[in-house]
Amino acid sequence: MTSGENNRFLTKPSDQVPYFHPKVEIPLGTQVENGEVPIPKLFQPFKIKNTQFVNRIGVSPMCTYSSAHAGPDIGCATAFHQTHYGSFALQGPGMIIVEATAIDPNGRLSPEDLGIWNDDQALSLKKFVQFAHAQGVKIGIQLGHGGRKASGTAIYNHLQKGIGKAEFGWSDIPGAIVGPSPISFSTRSYVTPSELTIDQIQDLVQKFGDAAKRAREISGFDFVEIHAAHGYLLSSFLSGTSNKRTDQYGGSFENRIRFLLEVVDAVKDDTTPLFVRVSGSELAPHIEGSWTIEDTVKLSDHLIEHGVDVLDISSGGNNAKAERRKTYQGFQVPLAKAVKEHVGNKLLIATVGKIDQGEFANDTLEAGHADIVLSGRAFLKNPGLVWKWADDLGVRIKHSKQYEWPFYPPPFKL
Repeated sequence: MTSGENNRFLTKPSDQVPYFHPKVEIPLGTQVENGEVPIPKLFQPFKIKNTQFVNRIGVSPMCTYSSAHAGPDIGCATAFHQTHYGSFALQGPGMIIVEATAIDPNGRLSPEDLGIWNDDQALSLKKFVQFAHAQGVKIGIQLGHGGRKASGTAIYNHLQKGIGKAEFGWSDIPGAIVGPSPISFSTRSYVTPSELTIDQIQDLVQKFGDAAKRAREISGFDFVEIHAAHGYLLSSFLSGTSNKRTDQYGGSFENRIRFLLEVVDAVKDDTTPLFVRVSGSELAPHIEGSWTIEDTVKLSDHLIEHGVDVLDISSGGNNAKAERRKTYQGFQVPLAKAVKEHVGNKLLIATVGKIDQGEFANDTLEAGHADIVLSGRAFLKNPGLVWKWADDLGVRIKHSKQYEWPFYPPPFKL
């Protein structure tokens, strides 16, 4: 056998990472054979603007509280993050959404949160973006500001993140914790925020825009998600229970959504997808002014008008007196369904909520209740969730070369 013949067995390297990695010709997670059986909706590809997604399964953003809380690497991604997100990328989800990442140091949910308020932080995120791209996997980032719930402790330390008030982070610094109005999320555990001035609001709009630019141009993310859920800054502006302002950012529905729409306009661009996550309901119908699913349906029309591509619907988080939820498979799907029935094909809808079965996920999409299924804890328990769901639905998908060959051996070519 000549040296030229030997070369045909050499592995081509990927051009997506600065080290050797086998080149991926077919993006992981792509359905590669199914005979004449129709492809389940869960594994059907789709395109947003210039971005092609190989399936409709996504890793939901999940805080890990694993960045340095002080020093030159404050807010930067570490080897943990690269391993964490890399484990998902190796299994071929249609998309990965990186955890809530702060656009301002005082907007971190805890001192250990990821940040993207400077270029060094954006550069630290680039490593696992490159790794995801080496697998052909699309990856985005959730941009957020904690508002009146910022500066808590990491949940793995204590479930009540704000416990101790000024004992953690920067809660004792005057004016550091901000919100739409001087109303504490919980007087027992959180400080009372300072009401943002109009100039401060405009400054934060700019910071969201700057963070999105870093995410695209330095980190290389494929898309951006704006975090307007769970009682954090943008979410607290939406609700009449936390927003008691009397200026152009409070009072009427149109005024309360103004901050979010200004952030959308600052963040969006013409080529990459834009996601927005909201709490479909505040889960506090007994409290006057609470945010409801009807409000989310109404908001969806404005988001369409302002160029949002995907509305990611969760629930709760803005009210300490919210109703207790019973969590079960797909418990938040009805919220997504209500919005999807209203928007039709004008807006893609992502749903969440303890979805851990492939059949249920696919049935949700086939029924038209949503367009994308995001899962969180199921991926933590099983990073190979996409592979599992494919097996459950009788679908063969493309896997990484390193993992695929023991299950689907290559033919003899001697």
